[in-house]
This record gives sequence, structure tokens and C-alpha cells, in this order.
Amino acid sequence: MPLNLEMIRAAFPSREIVWLERCGSTMDEAARLASIGCAAGAVVVAEEQTAGQGRHRRTWFSERESGLYVSTVLRLDIPEESARVLSMALGLATAEAIARATDLRPDLRWPNDVLIGERKCAGILVQVEARALISGIGIDVNQTSFPPEIAAIATSLRLAAGRPQSRELLLIHLLETVDSFTRMLAEGGKNPVLGMFARSSSYAAGKRVIVEQGDQTIEGVTDGLDPSGFLYVRRTDGSRVTILAGGVRPA
Repeated sequence: MPLNLEMIRAAFPSREIVWLERCGSTMDEAARLASIGCAAGAVVVAEEQTAGQGRHRRTWFSERESGLYVSTVLRLDIPEESARVLSMALGLATAEAIARATDLRPDLRWPNDVLIGERKCAGILVQVEARALISGIGIDVNQTSFPPEIAAIATSLRLAAGRPQSRELLLIHLLETVDSFTRMLAEGGKNPVLGMFARSSSYAAGKRVIVEQGDQTIEGVTDGLDPSGFLYVRRTDGSRVTILAGGVRPA
């Protein structure tokens, strides 16, 4: 069923919420709104995306009326060092929203993948447009199956909980937590976000991982976050590597 927009708009009466039955990507639509000067907090939500964006230029599987595909225009007055950890703040916000709306307790994989067990249920992207930051969040809510290429690594809240979930309730909580965690970042800087991420993520320390960086593979145990939010990995020879980017997965 389509989202109950009356329920969403009643919870946020002063917020611009654009609902689309179908679009290429909510990120692109939110960027367009930012370019014409929309207010901070404007939201684009779609029932289906035909070109949903994932990390590392991958596509995001966006089954019709099954997930939440949401982009928000953020106008944050924050220094560059804080902007670098925005995606981690959004990962925390997404995990918190899922926990509030369900009885599930998500995990976070650096830098911002949201997991249930070892399977991904949500992802975050951030891009800059017209002096605004566009937050794109995709959550697999009521999918019952996935394409073969991601079936072994993806899950939905419905599959994890064993019952359908309310997309409306989840969206309301998501908009609340995005507001809360971005406010934390703007007012308190990066350190509270990094501290909370380190406490919330099983991947932050003590996890044996493989990191794929182009044609290079790094294997070791995660060893915390550096002051900028990058991930330390301790190799078996004792050397410590700082991971600036790359795909992290359990070894």
C-alpha cells in the first residue's frame, strides 16, 4: 500500500514533504529542491526508485511500496571536520529509528551501513548541492525477497522481525532522529557522534574484517576510530592501518 501521507504530514505540519509515486532517485529530486532554495528539512520520499543510489556507485534495490527511500535537504552550519562524520550521524539516526519502530536492535558497520545480524537493511549517502547537504537514506522494510546478487547479504525489517512493519511509523521516527542527531553534530561537534558510534557498532573495535580498497585487500582486527572518524585496522603483524574508505566485511 502507498504511504499514508496524512499521518506523516500531521506529525510534521510545517515541513515540506514531497511524495513521488516513482522517480529515478530521491537524491536527485532533493538536490533539485536545494538548488531552487527550499527550506532546511525539506523531504523527498518515493514509493519506487528506478535508479536508486548506493555506495561506491552501486544501485539501491528499490522495490515498489516495500521500503523507505528518503532524501532530506540539510542546511547545517558545521565545520568541515564535522561534515566528514555526518554520514555516521545519519547511520546512528537510522539505527535508532529502526529500534524505536520495531523490536529489532540494529548494528552499524563502518562507516554507515545499518545491519541486522550480518545482513544489511539500510544504507546512507551524503552529497553536496547548492550549499546544502543532501541526506539519502534507504531502508528495506517489507521486502520478502531480494535479487540473487544481494540475497545473501541483504535483509528487511519484515524478514528479521517475522512480520510486516509500518513504513509510516518508521518514517516519522526517522525524520525525528535525523533532526536529533544532526542537531547533536551541529551543537556538539564530531566527538559526541564518534563516541556514540564507537559504542553502538560491533565493527568499531575487536572485529576481524577484510577491507577491499581497489585492487588491495587488508585483513585484520578493527582497533577503534581515529579523531577524524576513520577506522583503524590492526594487521596480524601488529601494524596498524588507517582506513579512509573502502568496503568493510567480516573476515
